[in-house]
Amino acid sequence: MVKYIIKASVEVDGPVTEHDIIGAIFGQTEGLLGDQFDLRELQDKNRIGRIIVKITQKHHNKVVGEILVPSNLDRVETALLAALIESVEKVGPYPAKIRVIDIIDVRSQKIKEIIERAKEILRKWGREKTPDVREILREISEQAKTASLIEYGPERLPAGPDVEKSDTVIIVEGRADVINLLRYGYTNAIALGGATTKIPETIKKLAREKVAIAFVDGDRGGTMILKELLHQADIDYVARAPPGKEVEDLTGREIAKALSNLVRASKVKEELLKMEQQQQAEVKELKEILEKVEKKEKEVVKEAKKEKVEKKAEQKETTKVVKAPKVEQKAEKQEMKEEAQKAPEKVSEKVVTKTEITKPKEEVREYKMFVPDEALNMLKELTGTLEAVLYDKNWRLIKRVPTRNVVDEILTTKGVAAVVMDGVITQRLLDALSQDDNEPRLVIAKRMTRITRRPKGVFILLPSS
Repeated sequence: MVKYIIKASVEVDGPVTEHDIIGAIFGQTEGLLGDQFDLRELQDKNRIGRIIVKITQKHHNKVVGEILVPSNLDRVETALLAALIESVEKVGPYPAKIRVIDIIDVRSQKIKEIIERAKEILRKWGREKTPDVREILREISEQAKTASLIEYGPERLPAGPDVEKSDTVIIVEGRADVINLLRYGYTNAIALGGATTKIPETIKKLAREKVAIAFVDGDRGGTMILKELLHQADIDYVARAPPGKEVEDLTGREIAKALSNLVRASKVKEELLKMEQQQQAEVKELKEILEKVEKKEKEVVKEAKKEKVEKKAEQKETTKVVKAPKVEQKAEKQEMKEEAQKAPEKVSEKVVTKTEITKPKEEVREYKMFVPDEALNMLKELTGTLEAVLYDKNWRLIKRVPTRNVVDEILTTKGVAAVVMDGVITQRLLDALSQDDNEPRLVIAKRMTRITRRPKGVFILLPSS
């Protein structure tokens, strides 16, 4: 069932058709808010319906019409979709203006129809004794109200009102998670209150006394919090938000699905242990590769220094000039003068040139780069995300960007010393990293295209090397 219908007006200063306007909406909004909010992706997932355009007036070269967009998104996402459609400024070569007139709540319209039908039923059965409608509405209204948020325990942790009396407790990360669970009727949730390394004593006590469910975000931060909970508290079951989502952003259906797919804590511990062992093995392998690379680089530098010394010695031998005694030089000049007087018609010039071979001094520098475990683990974490992470020379994270924008980000961001990416290393990427010849640069990825030129001071690390 469609939740909302976006109704907008459109004016175009040119002779266009409905298909032209629809094409402009898709074309000019493509990739503007990322792949997850692409109109074609939303249609494929049945998040929005078929976009309808009706042309109501045509005046010479001006077209006026109406746009209808059915939406199954929530209120915030629907408002963002409406603003996205308004951003279209041209249809083909012609200026266009789109303005949202109204967002129709289809469900509220359905409720109005139900109310009207209820009135009709009451009129039909008016002679029969009926309960007080006001009292019924008051009870329904009270039940529909969201339960109030409370502060629980000495640490004043955000919690639902039924944490104390419920046999089961849902442990989440923060206040916003508790509020979202309350919104959908889960009144036995309690938050860690921002604690990520030291679990509050109140949480430990509740976990000992009740059936404890750890409900964490579907990202790396959620995994870290889950490890601490499993290590410090007596957790019975684990629930996780969908990958890449946080508990505070889940819908009622997503929350219900996550809590219905509970996994025993003992099984999760085993999986985390296997994952940690696998990561340690991969880090060890990457370290060994780095050691081999450093050893090879040292050998290359050593060989370059040796060649430089040999070429310098050879250059000195080839540039030596032997000077003849002055007496022999004078005799040679006199002899040449006499030969010139005897045969003036066969005079030839003898040009003596002194060529001094010089070669620019090449500076051979030895680069050393320390790669922390965090950066090596990041390569695996990025798998399938098509994202890249930029670091400075002290391995502090600068920013996380889409792989398709990594070259532009390197050129416009100061202090980039290393890049870990889910993508393919290209010549263009290496050229961008070589802009600063005074500092070594490192790029870590799983694949590389054919490289025609290897810039100086740029190092490449592949797990398969």
